[in-house]
Parts: sequence; structure tokens; C-alpha cells
Amino acid sequence: MQDTSKPLAGFSYSRGYFEGLVDTAIAHARKLGATDAGAEASEGTGLSVGVRNGALETVEQSRDKSLGVTVYLGQRRGNASTSDFSPAAIESTVQAAYDIARFTAEDSAAGLPDVQDIATEARDLDLFHPWPITSEQAAALALRCEGAALGLDRRITNSEGAGVSAQQSHFFSAHTHGFRGGYASSRHSLSVAPIAGKGADMQRDYWYSSMRDARELAAPEAVGRYAAERALSRLNSRRLSTRQCPVLFESPLAAGLLGHFVQAVSGGALYRRTTFLLDSLGKPVFPAHIDIAEDPFVRGGKGSSPFDDEGVRVQARKLVDAGRVQGYFLGTYSARKLGMKTTGNAGGSHNLTLTSRRTQADDDLDAMLRKLGTGLFVTELMGHGVNYVTGDYSRGASGFWVEKGRIAYPVQEITIAGNLRDMFQGIEAVGADTYNYGAKTIGSVLVNRMTIAGS
Repeated sequence: MQDTSKPLAGFSYSRGYFEGLVDTAIAHARKLGATDAGAEASEGTGLSVGVRNGALETVEQSRDKSLGVTVYLGQRRGNASTSDFSPAAIESTVQAAYDIARFTAEDSAAGLPDVQDIATEARDLDLFHPWPITSEQAAALALRCEGAALGLDRRITNSEGAGVSAQQSHFFSAHTHGFRGGYASSRHSLSVAPIAGKGADMQRDYWYSSMRDARELAAPEAVGRYAAERALSRLNSRRLSTRQCPVLFESPLAAGLLGHFVQAVSGGALYRRTTFLLDSLGKPVFPAHIDIAEDPFVRGGKGSSPFDDEGVRVQARKLVDAGRVQGYFLGTYSARKLGMKTTGNAGGSHNLTLTSRRTQADDDLDAMLRKLGTGLFVTELMGHGVNYVTGDYSRGASGFWVEKGRIAYPVQEITIAGNLRDMFQGIEAVGADTYNYGAKTIGSVLVNRMTIAGS
């Protein structure tokens, strides 16, 4: 069993110390007359190192700490935070939260989660892998990554740099409805952005690797070479004339489509009635071959958590079954506004996977290009042209024009447009070339028809 009186590797404060801070804050809130209260103590440390063109450019070391306090006076809520852990500062922070609550309007949906929804146990999900790397070691890794990119081909002429990041944090949270819990987590990454070509035909691309455990990061040379290959493939790009055609989204970009669905069926958008997927529960939003699952309990998963940000139980579930929406993403507040129950998604989604019942094991990217036939393969999107009220979608894009299932030439300076409702329904295939982007795992996605605005 872990000794909570001693700090974990790389931290200044122990779990036991944080428990004491939180209990002190809650006790003082009760003393002031709060009907309910909660508090969270946290600490984070990080190292980020950047190099560019073979030279060290930046070294950033960070260490932060915080105590956040929430106070309820009936259905009035106040919140305050501090980075000072002294007894006087804690009392002052609790008093500030209490005073805010006193002058806040009542809200019938405000309050802690219902007792029956509180998580009573927390699985060990293997989320914490500290990386005791020095700035010199990080710089050496970044230089290896950038060197592999610059050395691949003489047409790689410049670099926007390479970077290594090592981040870790831990917290403890509790509230008066019985929740007590916390855990440590880590996230480490390696990235590079090379530039190919000269003059008017310069092209930039990038690649990265991100893992909770640094031992699972891709080799820096592999990241550098692949980033360079991506940049080289974009040389001599052309523009397209305006047309309609099928569009294949590369798997990292397809994760964005999944993210748009999450946003559209999340509590805030639903109770404010600012989503094109209002009242979509039980209705077909995707074709019948599409399923979306959520699993908070993936060991080491980037979206894993034993409970949500409110201390509510989380669960593995199917969000979309045969194209039909089976669940929303709700925290306690949004659930009450909708007259529903929390889904344990305060703070976001957990390890989403979108799959197609049509996908075969050999549906790699080449197979997906053959399914595309003649159309656009998108590898980069720009801008934020998504209207969640209407579902209208318009983004700057670049990628490759594909003819008869084979890449013909790179394209740039185009816009792809459609409506997310039509795009979701128009998904014809999902590749087996799955990619994990944060808390989302998805293969490349083929949409049957979109408008391409070009020259």
C-alpha cells in the first residue's frame, strides 16, 4: 500500500498533506455556515525543451500548486482558489468563496452530486509514470529527432524546431456528500516540424509521439523521419477547381469529427439548446454500421479516470449503437438542467472509440484510398469554421487529390464544406489504420460527398 505521508517522485507535497488541506478548508466552510462544500488540492511539475536547427532554443521548467474551494449556501454557489497553502490563506480563500455564494442568485440545478452517484472506489489505472529526465537529456532527444528530419533529404531546408515535454501532476479532492479521492498522472511527448523546399514552394509538416510512459514514446529518429516524409510529400502542391467529391479524412483529423459529435451531445450545448443534435437520444445520427464506445478504465489510457471531476462514478458504455445515439455527456449541473441523470462526464469524455461494422482487418490506408476512388484525401485542416447550432462545417484544408485509388498530386489552399449532420450520415467506411489522439481512437474516415471550394 502506498505511503501517503511521503511525496511521490518529483513532487513536493504528499497525498496526506493534500488531504489535510482539503479537510481544513471544508471544516472552515462548515464553520462559516455552508450547507455543503468541496475542495481540491493539486500540484503539477513539468519540463519543456525546444531546439531549432541544431541549437538549444528554450528550456522551461514549471511547478504550480493550487487549492480550490467551492461553497454552497442552499442553491447558491461560490468558488475561490489560492496557491498559498498557509492556514491564513486557506481561511481567506474559504471566506471569499462563502462571500461569493452569499451574493450569487439561487440556481435550482446548483449543488453537489447526489450521494447515490458518488464513486466509492477507485481503480488503479496505471496513469502515473514519472520521467526523471534532465534538460540536457531532453535537448539531446530533441536534437536527435530534428537531426533525423533534416538529414533525410536535402530538400528539407529548414525547421520550426523539435521539442520534448515531460509533465506530471497529482491531486486530492473531497466534498461533503462523501467523496474522497485523488491520483497522480503523467503525459510526455516528443515532436518536430520540418520545412521542405524553397521560396514559393516551401511546405511544412510535423509529427509527434505522446504517451503517459516515456518508455512507450516512438524513437526520436522515427518521428523525425516521418515528419520529413510528410513535408516532402506536400511539395509542388496545386489548387483544385470548385467541385463536389468524396473526402477521406486522415485518422488524426477524423478524431476531430468525433470531437464535433461529443461537443454536439454534451450537456452545456443541450440545455442551452445550441446544438444541431438536440433531442437526438435514440435517433439515428450515423449510418447503421457505426458504433461509438466509451471506456474510462483502459489501463494507461490518455482519457482514463476512476471517477469524473465531481467524484461521480464512471462506466464503460456504448454511446452510439448501430448509428443511434444511446447517451449524452452530462455532468451533475447539465443533467439537472435537462431533467436527467449525470453520466459521469464532468470534465469531458473518457477513451472514445469510433468503429464501423464494415471494417476489415486489412483496411489500411492504401485500402481506404482505393475505397475513396477519385476524391480528396485530407491531411491538414485550418481554422475553426464549425457552427454547432446549425451543424454547418467549413475548414481550410490541404492534402492529396486521389484518382482511381492512388495519390495523384498534393493540393493546398482549398476549403472543404458541408453540414455535420450530412457528414455523419455520409460516413461510408472507417479504416483499420486506427490512431489515438488524446482520448479518442479512430481510423481514417471516408465521407461520401462534400463541397470543395478552390480556384
